[in-house]
Amino acid sequence: MTEKSNQWLVVYTRPRWEKKVAQVLEEKGITNYCPLNKVTKKWSDRNKVVLEPLFKGYVFVHIADAVKWEVKKVNGVLNYVHWLGKPAVVSEQEIFTIKKFMQEFDEVQVVDPHIAQDSRVVVKQGLLMDYEGIVLEVIGNLARVKIESMGVTLMATFDKKNLHLSQRSL
Repeated sequence: MTEKSNQWLVVYTRPRWEKKVAQVLEEKGITNYCPLNKVTKKWSDRNKVVLEPLFKGYVFVHIADAVKWEVKKVNGVLNYVHWLGKPAVVSEQEIFTIKKFMQEFDEVQVVDPHIAQDSRVVVKQGLLMDYEGIVLEVIGNLARVKIESMGVTLMATFDKKNLHLSQRSL
């Protein structure tokens, strides 16, 4: 198997198992990349710098197509991330860019580019299903949305998975 036949794929892991999966893959001789972010955690008595995975629930693996299913046997690996029905392939350039970025900066955050402040969104489910609103603030996986209806302004916090971008522009 030549190095050129290898490609970067993304595996989805059990929650909080990214570092464990990366270690087991390393022990099995499988090239992988789990970008770790230096984050300062504050406890009541001290501050501590800890390493957290940048992409929660994901590890990149560099593997040949012929043996990619061996990775799924690793404890903690749930599946490959798929795109258009096939395991998603990440380019060598993208991996290089992530590595370079991680070397340059500390406390990096991954931000969902689609649901951002001032985005016009539509609620996908629940009591306010199909209502349109404007994102006021994004906090992690949550978005605070302003919805105007019947002459009143409502503000609610939604999981970003429960929102999608509106086709109408602002």
